[in-house]
Amino acid sequence: MTVIKNFDTWKKFLGERVVQAEKMGMSEETITNLAYEIGDFLEAKVDPQNSSNRALKELWDVGNKEERRTIARLMIKLAKKNV
Repeated sequence: MTVIKNFDTWKKFLGERVVQAEKMGMSEETITNLAYEIGDFLEAKVDPQNSSNRALKELWDVGNKEERRTIARLMIKLAKKNV
């Protein structure tokens, strides 16, 4: 998972995947659900490799379900901006 070691690389990678999903006709809600699931996976299985990822993990850890969905939506917006 070297792509998540560098936050800028992660944003670009995620942005490219979001654009692909949109081109395939996925709705914003479906993409948000996937981003939420990815966030849960990363939180449970991946030790953050840099300070940006550590900050996101800490926000994820203290957030409730709706706040985590907001983080997922914001990550999608941020990622799309970096494509």
